[in-house]
Amino acid sequence: MPPTPEADITRYRYDVVVIGAGGAGLRAAIAAREQGKRTAVISKSLFGKAHTVMAEGGAAAALGNTNADDTWHTHFRDTIRGGKFLNDPRMAELHAREAPDRILELEYWGALFDRTGDGRISQRNFGGHEYPRLAHVGDRTGLEMIRTLQQRVVALQQADAAELGDPDAMLQVFAETAVTELVTDDSGAIAGAFGYRRVDGGFVLFEAPSVVLATGGIGKAFSTTSNSWEYTGDGHALALRAGASLINMEFVQFHPTGMVWPPSVRGILVTESVRGDGGVLRNSEGERFMFGYVPDVFRAQYAETEAEADGWYEDPSNNRRPPELLPRDEVARAINTEVKEGRGSPHGGVFLDVSTRMPAEEIHKRLPSMHHQFKELADVDITAEPMEVGPTCHYVMGGVRVEAETGASDVPGLFAAGEVAGGMHGSNRLGGNSLSDLLVFGRRAGLGAAARADDHQGSGVSEERASASLARALAPLKQGQGVNPYTVHTELQETMNDLVGIVRKGPEMEEALERLARMRERTDMLSAPGDRVYNPGWHLALALPNMVLVSEAVTLAALERTESRGGHTRDDHPEMSPQWRKVNLAARHGDDGVSLTRQPLAGIPSELLALFDDDELAKYLTEEELS
Repeated sequence: MPPTPEADITRYRYDVVVIGAGGAGLRAAIAAREQGKRTAVISKSLFGKAHTVMAEGGAAAALGNTNADDTWHTHFRDTIRGGKFLNDPRMAELHAREAPDRILELEYWGALFDRTGDGRISQRNFGGHEYPRLAHVGDRTGLEMIRTLQQRVVALQQADAAELGDPDAMLQVFAETAVTELVTDDSGAIAGAFGYRRVDGGFVLFEAPSVVLATGGIGKAFSTTSNSWEYTGDGHALALRAGASLINMEFVQFHPTGMVWPPSVRGILVTESVRGDGGVLRNSEGERFMFGYVPDVFRAQYAETEAEADGWYEDPSNNRRPPELLPRDEVARAINTEVKEGRGSPHGGVFLDVSTRMPAEEIHKRLPSMHHQFKELADVDITAEPMEVGPTCHYVMGGVRVEAETGASDVPGLFAAGEVAGGMHGSNRLGGNSLSDLLVFGRRAGLGAAARADDHQGSGVSEERASASLARALAPLKQGQGVNPYTVHTELQETMNDLVGIVRKGPEMEEALERLARMRERTDMLSAPGDRVYNPGWHLALALPNMVLVSEAVTLAALERTESRGGHTRDDHPEMSPQWRKVNLAARHGDDGVSLTRQPLAGIPSELLALFDDDELAKYLTEEELS
């Protein structure tokens, strides 16, 4: 049936469509536009409110400004260590090599980084990084990145206005617009993207031969999360339904430090730069407990006593870092154990104290957002009191399987970059690697999408396909007394938090899959009666099936991987297996939901393996690989 007049579809045609206006999306759009391609940027929220602004601590790049010994080789080694050797080695290599150029490029475009005494970009410590490596702007680095990339977009639009008479001629931003489906042609290649304007419910269809997904993560499937409302797994689900595969979905990062009190702000991020600048973790007994949680594989790199750890801040060349700077997965598990064993803070976390090491004026200078956040939301003055913190769902290492060089997925014409793309971070992401990841692979995906558009003009989207997409989007408005989306969303968040959270067990995940199957059936009858204008229930009804689908991929992969590695901890399989290190679990979508296949992981080139000592390699590689 053709669409009714009140549900007409506005069509646009571009060479490249970028879904997502965070760091990865804007960098991809800039790259495509600079290749002469007509480019659209689709922002689910207001332009400038991308989740990238929540990344506070800094962007990791081996500039060597604080320690000249830092090189891309060291950054690569730290990234592989942090990901427990499950990273795509080519992606990790490209990231480490190119991150410095991307940071300097950002500075050239106007980013105002904090400076060293001699005027270079300042770099701070972060967990899992051997050297101070994070270029930062106080604790508001993501905000500065978005501001700078937006300014670059505006500069390109102003150039188009001067040359072509229209600022939107070659690069146009569509704010508060949500994509509900990727549309493919008869061959299975990308033909466009269908969605709607959130402000008035008007439908839009973007026809293009190249689409870049830069939609971020999946955190709103969990009840305790640092993620804002946008992170509903849209990009992951769009890719699955279009025929792409997802990898590493079992690896969900629980950031060790989120706020735990009051309940209204539970899960809000407490930046890792608090620990990078000297903050220490203590339990309810006043014990600096992280010394008891250093894994053997990291023993040589981390201090064993408080005196040794404190001395590192004065002389980092001793290379025995404080255990608070272990990778995030290690710190999150340690905090979880302290709380479960009865040594937690009054509100179910632990204490993070920066006031004993840093004077008040320095805290105001280096951590202004954290001081404001705790004072306004929890009535805690971090210049004089410790913070209460605990793990919060923060990041998903899994995402669309992509080619390292171009960001291309399994589906012709579909590209991905940033958190929605898998492979770069392996089983655990190091703090600070996300912002440089956005720049490196956002640019590469934009270039890949532009090259695809050079050779493929696209066949357009038929009226039949467009009408089918429209009918699916309108369905929740016509279900009458159907299923309340808010009820199902609450059940989903509780299921994922309780049964597929920071510590997992086989029987609990089997129960979670049974619940998810029932939820999937109920999402077919979601009801949000009313108009399309200002109807938040309709917005949730369109996003909820994405969250359920992606949660199924996470749970299936977590049940399948019978080991503990990085962000995936199995209470019933606590050891890490050299055999499992060679395996990526690839999720695909079919008529019966999500299915998994095992795919081999590419090996690390011998010249890069030489960066690791034999004892370390023996903990990760099989005997066959070692020989």
